[in-house]
Amino acid sequence: MITVLIAENEKKIQEIVSQMLKAEGYGVVEEKSGVLYKTVMAKVEKQLVDFVLEQTEGNQLKTARILGINRNTLRTKIKKLGIDIMRWKEAR
Repeated sequence: MITVLIAENEKKIQEIVSQMLKAEGYGVVEEKSGVLYKTVMAKVEKQLVDFVLEQTEGNQLKTARILGINRNTLRTKIKKLGIDIMRWKEAR
């Protein structure tokens, strides 16, 4: 998926480009102050955590170290994102 970011201060350009892209079926995210980070993280966080867990065969401590976060923070994210950690435990 392609995401296009249009600056808030270019209203006319924003309207024209947004309409054109939406007509072609693209998703358009209009950046509002402080929303960009949350928007990007919502799109990539689950895939990132899931990918690193897969690479570490479900080892949460290794995953947390690779991601640079605390193990308890990782566990909270796993629960919040609805990631099934049982698939690695069953594979062993």
